Amino acid sequence: MKLIKIATAAFAAIFAFTSCVGDLNVTPIDPSVTLPEDVLNSEDAYARLLAKCYQGLCVSGSDGANGGPDIDGIDGGFGQYMRAMFYMNEYTTDEASCPWNDQTVANLHGLSWTPSDVFVTAMFSRIYYQIQICNEFIRRASASQFADSQTMKTYIAEARALRALSYYHAIDMFGNVPFATEANSVGSTGPDQISRGDLFEWIDDECKNLIDGGQLMKKSNVYGRLDENFVKMVRAHLNLNARVYLGLANDAAAKQYYDVVGTLCNEIMAAYPNLHPNWAELFQADNHSATDEIIFAVQSDPTDTQTYGNTEFLIMASFPGGDTAISNYLGVPDGGWGGINVMPQFIDKFDDADVRKCFWGPKGSKDASTSPYSLLDYKDFKSGWSAYKFTNRYKDGTFPAVKDFPETDFPLLRSADAYLMLAEANLRGSDKATKAAGMAAWNAVRARAGLPALAAADYTLDNLIDERGRELYWEFWRRSDLIRFDLFTTGDYLWAWKGGVYEGRAVDKKFNLMPIPAAEVNSNSKLSQNEGY
Repeated sequence: MKLIKIATAAFAAIFAFTSCVGDLNVTPIDPSVTLPEDVLNSEDAYARLLAKCYQGLCVSGSDGANGGPDIDGIDGGFGQYMRAMFYMNEYTTDEASCPWNDQTVANLHGLSWTPSDVFVTAMFSRIYYQIQICNEFIRRASASQFADSQTMKTYIAEARALRALSYYHAIDMFGNVPFATEANSVGSTGPDQISRGDLFEWIDDECKNLIDGGQLMKKSNVYGRLDENFVKMVRAHLNLNARVYLGLANDAAAKQYYDVVGTLCNEIMAAYPNLHPNWAELFQADNHSATDEIIFAVQSDPTDTQTYGNTEFLIMASFPGGDTAISNYLGVPDGGWGGINVMPQFIDKFDDADVRKCFWGPKGSKDASTSPYSLLDYKDFKSGWSAYKFTNRYKDGTFPAVKDFPETDFPLLRSADAYLMLAEANLRGSDKATKAAGMAAWNAVRARAGLPALAAADYTLDNLIDERGRELYWEFWRRSDLIRFDLFTTGDYLWAWKGGVYEGRAVDKKFNLMPIPAAEVNSNSKLSQNEGY
């Protein structure tokens, strides 16, 4: 049973933007909605309001899959937080392209987007909506009559942690961004812009304070609620990318940050000493039972969290429909969306023995070794290969009674990622992660996948980036990983249709960052556009 419930109707539309960030006004979309001053009269009421902060990751609004999205002017389907993350961090890489003729979606995989791109705007807007609802919760809870209670202190810490996650997404994708906390007055003019370096320091300090403050659970005993390990994962990813975010010359200059990664990953691995024994079960309808590895999941439920994003998108867009056997395997109605193809260069990274090699191609073939998967025409719904990593089936092979929306939660943070980050920290020079520990952690991931242990000569960064891809594909880390390894925009690694040509090509390094949406720059004189846009 999933114990975190979504905000009730009284709180469903408290927060909205008149623009994406705009003047920070926080007003109901519907003026008839009860205002928070009328109902925030108990700790339980604040608990339900906190649920809205969690809900912001799950769905686009509170009125069904696409009804009444929280952000005016942003589509409730592709504008959902998790789906927007896929668009920005997977469609832009070797792990996925989209055959749809849907606005500017082809520009994502072609690495040719502009400041007016609707999908870039949707991601930016969703991040800042999430930041704003967390700010508002922190502001109201801190000023409430319950502020000194331990329960309220924990709620506030959770909202701060969720805000830190969204600011991490902001620094990773957009660099120098608008910055506002609960201290910013409602109705003020547009927020100031913070440099990437200063935001790095703010997120890092915020995470340290949350870990040291003792207000969060050490390890959550309520499924769906975050704990200290959530914050440690956010901080570990932040420091792993310090060379990129801070513009440092090389790994030697970033050693102190890799030491932070090593320390944090050792602590996370101590809390999660064993990986879940079955990799596939992490992505099935009852994956809420895999708490031995999943640190935090974005919940999905066919009744409470209906959405055309999250795992609904991942599962339905992974096959084109018209094949009953495949729809039965996935546990969904026989009518897929056909919205994700996987690049052949990525499929080639998998040995046949690897249990993570979950790809199928034309006519339902699951054998990439005997069927062509060249993706010569990526706009053909049925010519490319996709993945069946995420399914709406239980681990015993049965299915939920309701199939229109899945029960599969999205594992946003899991310990296998920390295992691989520990190895990377060591390979990049950290004293806090020994070679023996790094190899053992990496080999634990490989053993679970059915693969032999690494030879000493294979313990390299070049092999690690491929392992991260095999273990974590479609979990929103690929773009950031490729940038950190200097492979995203350069010609050192090419994949089909990178740069808009089948053979792939290098592109302008400006695409290592997304642009600040033009509408935001035009509406806030304090914002400057990222270089090259």
